Amino acid sequence: LPLPKEDNPFLGLRGVRVSLDQPDLFRIQLRAILQAAPIGDLHIMFPMIATLDELRTAKQILAEEQLASGQSAKVGIMIEVPAAAVMAELFAREADFFSIGTNDLTQYTLAMDRGHPKLSKQADALHPAVLNLIRMTIEAAHKHRKLVGICGGIASDVLAVPVLIGLGVDELSVSVPAIPAVKARICRLAMDE
Repeated sequence: LPLPKEDNPFLGLRGVRVSLDQPDLFRIQLRAILQAAPIGDLHIMFPMIATLDELRTAKQILAEEQLASGQSAKVGIMIEVPAAAVMAELFAREADFFSIGTNDLTQYTLAMDRGHPKLSKQADALHPAVLNLIRMTIEAAHKHRKLVGICGGIASDVLAVPVLIGLGVDELSVSVPAIPAVKARICRLAMDE
């Protein structure tokens, strides 16, 4: 997209902000996604949600496109910014599911660019602050009977998997090469441990 150059693009027009800034393009994308609805159980997930207004506006546009197409989809959000994790209780009332994007959640929580050559090793998704945000999100979602997935590097980390499962995560989005190791690790776990 011809987006203007930004001094700090990680804090600028990303995710749903781009969609809401360019609603015509957003509607085209939603129409294309809704065309796939008859194939299976369609779930649409909005990225980089930080406010209820963003979610409500995106859902309203989707609702209009669903009405026009006659198709439906479940609506979820990525929990990638600390604001969304802290407000997970409110979001859980309005979203059908969550996926916690641990890479961005970590870098925003710790204020460390995960790609920075000197800081990337410190941008640890197992940092207590990040784990607390994950826990808060899972508890809020489960209170409203909503599923929570985890994506990002931590979901494929066999050392982190027991922690995530212990926190109550419902689903792990794992990179293909890591599937056998993660699956084997899960098979050796007991919930009480």
